[in-house]
Amino acid sequence: MNHYQFNKIRKWLAGMILYLLFSLTVWATHNRAGEITYRLISGFTYEITINTFTYTLSAADRPQLEVQWGDNTKSIADRKSKVVLPNFYFHNTYIVQHTFPGPGIYEIVVQDPNRNYGVKNIPNSVNVIFSIKTKLVISPLTGGASAPVLLNPPIDKAAKGRLFIHNPGAFDMEGDSLSYELTVCTEENGKPIAGYTFPTASDTFYVNPITGDLVWDSPVDTGIYNVAMKVNKWRNGILIGSVTRDMQINVYNSTNNPPVNPPLRDYCVVAGSEVSFDLTSTDPDGDKLFVRASGGPFEMPTGRATFDSIAADTGYSTYHFQWLTNCTHVRQRPYLITIKATDLNKQLQLNDFDVFNIRVIGPPPQALSAHASANAIRLTWDKYPCSNVKFFEIYRSNGPSGFTPDSCETGIPSYSSFRKIGHTASGNDTLFIDDGSASELIKGIQYCYRIVAVFNDSYSVASDEVCASLVPGLPALINASVTNIDPAAGSVFLAWLKPNPDSLTGTGPYKLMIYRSPDLWGSSFQPIDSIFTATLDDTTYIDQPLNTIHFPYSYKVELYNNVPGNNYLIGTPEVASTLYPQLKGTDNKIEINAIRNVPWINTAYVFYRFNQNSGTYDSIGISSTNRFVDTGLTNGKEYCYRIKSIGYRDIENRQASTVNFSHKNCATPVDSIAPCPPDLNVTNVCDSAYNFLQWTNPNHFCADDVVSYKIYYSPVFGNNPEFLTAVSSAQDTIYRHYPDGNLAGCYQITAVDSFGNESRRSVLVCVDACSFYELPNVFTPNGDGINDIYIARNKNHYVQKVDMKIYNRWGTLVFQTSDPDIKWDGRSKQRGKIVPSGVYYYVCDVYEPRLTGLEVRNLVGFIHVYSNEKNTKPQDK
Repeated sequence: MNHYQFNKIRKWLAGMILYLLFSLTVWATHNRAGEITYRLISGFTYEITINTFTYTLSAADRPQLEVQWGDNTKSIADRKSKVVLPNFYFHNTYIVQHTFPGPGIYEIVVQDPNRNYGVKNIPNSVNVIFSIKTKLVISPLTGGASAPVLLNPPIDKAAKGRLFIHNPGAFDMEGDSLSYELTVCTEENGKPIAGYTFPTASDTFYVNPITGDLVWDSPVDTGIYNVAMKVNKWRNGILIGSVTRDMQINVYNSTNNPPVNPPLRDYCVVAGSEVSFDLTSTDPDGDKLFVRASGGPFEMPTGRATFDSIAADTGYSTYHFQWLTNCTHVRQRPYLITIKATDLNKQLQLNDFDVFNIRVIGPPPQALSAHASANAIRLTWDKYPCSNVKFFEIYRSNGPSGFTPDSCETGIPSYSSFRKIGHTASGNDTLFIDDGSASELIKGIQYCYRIVAVFNDSYSVASDEVCASLVPGLPALINASVTNIDPAAGSVFLAWLKPNPDSLTGTGPYKLMIYRSPDLWGSSFQPIDSIFTATLDDTTYIDQPLNTIHFPYSYKVELYNNVPGNNYLIGTPEVASTLYPQLKGTDNKIEINAIRNVPWINTAYVFYRFNQNSGTYDSIGISSTNRFVDTGLTNGKEYCYRIKSIGYRDIENRQASTVNFSHKNCATPVDSIAPCPPDLNVTNVCDSAYNFLQWTNPNHFCADDVVSYKIYYSPVFGNNPEFLTAVSSAQDTIYRHYPDGNLAGCYQITAVDSFGNESRRSVLVCVDACSFYELPNVFTPNGDGINDIYIARNKNHYVQKVDMKIYNRWGTLVFQTSDPDIKWDGRSKQRGKIVPSGVYYYVCDVYEPRLTGLEVRNLVGFIHVYSNEKNTKPQDK
């Protein structure tokens, strides 16, 4: 080999080396992992944080990233920090703010061309763009929300044949529920990568939907793998956002074994309690260990947890976890804490991830007491120790409940005998008066109470149970019975228990004053009679004549010491009303409600209906409650009713039985019950430009007299659908709607019965617009009269406008228009002449009415132009 040949080969080798170095620099391992999170600032303004994890030895760098906001806008996010992590990782943080146009579902996408070369589960990965995306839901139904943050960086390595676990350490400061799932890695514009496969495992590869553990058990081959997991955020059962983490896992051959954490248990503590324990992780190979804890308790604004090393040696490391909880930590969801043990093996560092939960609950209200009067029960308790409580809910049970909450049970469960009767105005209150307004109080019944403190999204432990009974009135009434039904000559029988003279403050003689009010509650008492007695043996009275048909009456009896110069009221009188049948006529039935206001306990009600043939009232049923439904009636016919109540009263170890008859009342059944709604299905018929609606006939499964339907429609999602049309026959269950403009729209339907009752609306069903807009890729402006005008395929002309730009091969803009039909005659914008034959590039933003409003669709492509002009490079290029 001569000197000339040697130098030539040397130059060639040097060039190849430079080329390879350049290629490795350009395509070197760069983006290894990333995720996008968001934080609500105010209104529709959010702060977006992009976290990427890149290879420290790569020359590729990104001081800025472009963000696609999902609302047809883009902006640039600047890098705020670049932190070095173990295993040759940079943690890059980019932050930018954006104001969205309004409520909607937005997919935020960030992409970077530098995906790794040689990813085994991504075909031709070096040519596949790296992208990450996050879903943001802005809805007035669920309120504003911030995304969970992922506290554990995705920097862990794996060993072939060894169990691999990664946990993102997701924490939601707002206390919403989180779930986890595997998803497909994405490429350009956040689209799933074609041909992507999950890594092969000897046993399983999955994500625990509750804890977030990504488990690979176990890798069967070495190499680079990319996986993605989605963290979903839920509020009240509604998905309100998701964060997707794309991460790289490098698998190596190694004899190293991962460390082992001890078993961990969950905790449930009352705010103010401390969680404290020691934790020792071990390594089977005797490697030294580094153990890290992460989770919500370490992110609190006040009262953060600590995790400190207290002992370490070859093969083990002991740490102490301590968290003194306070009231600001109370929430419904438990705090998930991840423990990550990493061995410091020189060959390959492996990890063990384990999780445990701590739930912090509100303390029970203390010192609850009940104080009864004649018509109310007064509840008091100590001032609550937590200032972030909103108010207190009050629960009442008829008699002792037998309910004992367990150590981590909050609120009052539905299976108990307690029912909520009210709440206080604020968390500073220490008083509630139960006056029976929420649910009536009856003398003779023992009422038991518990209260709970209400936090933003949770309840405290229930208070202790206290009980009290109303103080009985004097004299104690036991009858207010309608004995004669007549509009003018009716009568009511009153009776009361003889007071015990030994318990009275007066010695007599006595006077009994009897009062009547023409209503149920005694709002306008007037004296109607008086009884003078020395022995109190007079315990009955008949009130007559009066109207006993149209409304109930209430009575009270006042007992006076009737001694000249010493006349005063003894005790507190009480109110007792007559029984009145409140009626409501519905479809072929009448609902009967025995309304009353009495101090005794009714145990049974007998319901009677007037028989026109016999002229008497026939018993039609008996109930332990005050409600009864008389069925099988004829619509339009009048029916009349009376009621008999049977009960008792306990006073001072005496029990008196009581039977009372009601007034008369009449009603007519009429169909006032709306049918159930149909089930609606809507599909586009794009070729014919209409929406096809089809629904079920309620007469076939839940009704028998549906006669027509009403269809409601809105062209955009989010607006309340308005009346569109009526379908006059119950047998017609299809409708073709030809909307103006485009086929996007939302529909609801109702059923109408023969009495004009309209059902509630069906579930909202929406369809999006059909896309009919295409741009041809061949254009022949050669003057032959065929294809001389470039026209878009714009069927039905739904597109409102475009921003069409056409460039030649040198990047010169040759044509621009906003006309959806384009109508380019082939002439250059600059020269006014037909452009030469060649390939032209276009960028076209298409503005289409869609379900969510006017949306922009971006089209890019090439047009092959065949003209009679030669294609020459411009002189200025």
